[in-house]
Amino acid sequence: MKFPSLFGQRKYRPAKGRKPAATAPLSSGEEASDALEENLGRIRELFGDASDLNVRRLRIRSTGEEAAVVYLEGLTDKNAINNNVLKPLLGETDSEGVLSVTIGRVGWLTKWSDIVPAILKGKSVLFVEGRAEARVLGTEGWPQRSIEDPQLEASLKGAHQGFVETIEQNVALIRRYLPHRQLKFANLTVGRRGDTRVSIVYLADVANPEILKELEDRISQLDVDVIINTGELAELIEDNPYSPFPQLLVTERPDAAVSQIVQGRFVVLVDRSPGVLVAPAPFTSFFQSIDDYSTRWSIATFIRLLRFMAFFVSIGLPAFYIAVTSFNFELIPIKLLLAIGEYRGSVPFSPFVEAIFMELTLEMIREAGVRLPAPVGQTVGIVGGIVIGQAIVQAGLISNLMVIVVAFTAIASFILPNFDMVAAVRLIRFSLMIAAAMFGIFGIMIGMMVLIGHLIALESLGTPFASSFAPIRFSDWKDTFIRAPLWKMGRRPEGSRAVQSDRQGPTRPEGDGR
Repeated sequence: MKFPSLFGQRKYRPAKGRKPAATAPLSSGEEASDALEENLGRIRELFGDASDLNVRRLRIRSTGEEAAVVYLEGLTDKNAINNNVLKPLLGETDSEGVLSVTIGRVGWLTKWSDIVPAILKGKSVLFVEGRAEARVLGTEGWPQRSIEDPQLEASLKGAHQGFVETIEQNVALIRRYLPHRQLKFANLTVGRRGDTRVSIVYLADVANPEILKELEDRISQLDVDVIINTGELAELIEDNPYSPFPQLLVTERPDAAVSQIVQGRFVVLVDRSPGVLVAPAPFTSFFQSIDDYSTRWSIATFIRLLRFMAFFVSIGLPAFYIAVTSFNFELIPIKLLLAIGEYRGSVPFSPFVEAIFMELTLEMIREAGVRLPAPVGQTVGIVGGIVIGQAIVQAGLISNLMVIVVAFTAIASFILPNFDMVAAVRLIRFSLMIAAAMFGIFGIMIGMMVLIGHLIALESLGTPFASSFAPIRFSDWKDTFIRAPLWKMGRRPEGSRAVQSDRQGPTRPEGDGR
């Protein structure tokens, strides 16, 4: 027996006889007709009831031919259509009867499988009565933002230009930094529905062709509906998708991308995404910043050593606190041990629960600050960190020392310049905390051994991820933990497997400082 709903809620039932609107199928070998009305009818069948589809019918004045310009309104430049297409067509043709338009990129297509994607990409298509081919005009003009300073990779002394969502502008930015004829672009298309353009950028006389072939094979074999951003592409083509470590470097800076290209690596541009992929990307590249090469080498070396130290602090400090306060008391000086005992005397939780609670609270405050608008996010971060931390300590739920440990860990993670590496550090930190809660210092040692073994086993596009340390390449150590003087780095890193190793000669002139 069925009873009526308490609030009288009615279930949704689709109307009988109604089906979702669908467009007509498209055959790869189907060609356009020489009859204008047939072509326009086929356009309406293929696009269905698309509200942004415009069909501008016209008559060419000098020949009297019936014609029509078809385009999608939001993806085209209306000024280009009016001034460079409609005006010339309504005014004149050349002496040979070829339609005269003042658009730079023009082509002729006959198959519908080529015409439809051209319209979807922002081009205009011209159909003429009596001609079984369509003229495709490059009138793209979709909404796009101006070139701005990258948000995730701020620079003090570097350029203040970042990649944007249009691949043509990103190509221009790279060519602006590296105007050389050996700079090549391997263009691919990914996606059954999105038809995303992907471009691999490299120096033909420097980059390794084997890595290029491997990268092209991985991208061309993808069978997906659409690629939205570089993060999706990186996850689909990286060597080990189950590893917490990113194996492909993502950057929004043209100067950083060109710096990697010069070293013999590859940069992958994805249309509609402001980030580009760098491959192969060794572990040490995630600790490098473009400012390292615009400051004095001694200062850059100090900052880079500070980053590596911050990496180990951010993954291991909470675990070390749990180990020494739960198992290995003998490692703590007696005065500090007494102070810790005094602070923890009123705390009802174990060090592990205490650390997990504070770390999860920190992660929630961090995510809240990111998702909220900028002014509100800064307020939430500051107020949340101070007020909540102070309230928890006064309530006796967390010790003062635990708050210091979590704060120092957070500051250490903020020093790392790469967002993907920071995310990996956050996961590894929790794993080491669990190991420390189970086995103390011994658990941390086992966890670090597993971590180092995992790093050695990882690969980035077939290249060892821990390159320059496993395998050991002393020549590459000039740009790893330290940043040697620029005039000392005359050869490209061996980890990039470049076919041309020399990148500069003795560039420092002899003087009093030699």
